[in-house]
Amino acid sequence: MQINSLALAYLGDAVYEIYIRKYLVSKGDYKVKDLQEMAIKYVSAKAQSNFLDKMMENEFLTEEETQIVTRARNHKTTSHPKNTSIIVYKKATGLEALIGYLKINENENRIQEIMEYIVGE
Repeated sequence: MQINSLALAYLGDAVYEIYIRKYLVSKGDYKVKDLQEMAIKYVSAKAQSNFLDKMMENEFLTEEETQIVTRARNHKTTSHPKNTSIIVYKKATGLEALIGYLKINENENRIQEIMEYIVGE
C-alpha cells in the first residue's frame, strides 16, 4: 500500500505531538503555558529539522527510513509556514512522514527508539 507522503506526515505529526506531550507531562507538575513553551523545543519545524539532521549525520536511520524521509521531503508543496524556510519545513515533514509510516506499519518499538533519541533518553 502506497500512502501519500503528506498523509503520512499528517499522521506522524499527531503521533509525534502526543509523544512529546506525554514526555513533558511526565517530567513534572508544570502549568499548561509552561508545557506549551517547552514543547516548542521539540515540535517546531526548526526543531524537527535539526533532529532529522542529527539523525542523518549519525546514521541513525535505516536505508528504508531514509528513503521515506527523502520521498516526503521531495513531495511538491507550494506552501509553508511564514516563520520558517521551505527547506526546514520539508525536513520536518520528512521526519513526520517517517513517524507516520512507522505508525501505519505498527512499528511502535522503532517509534519509541526515534523519540527517545529526540528527547535525549
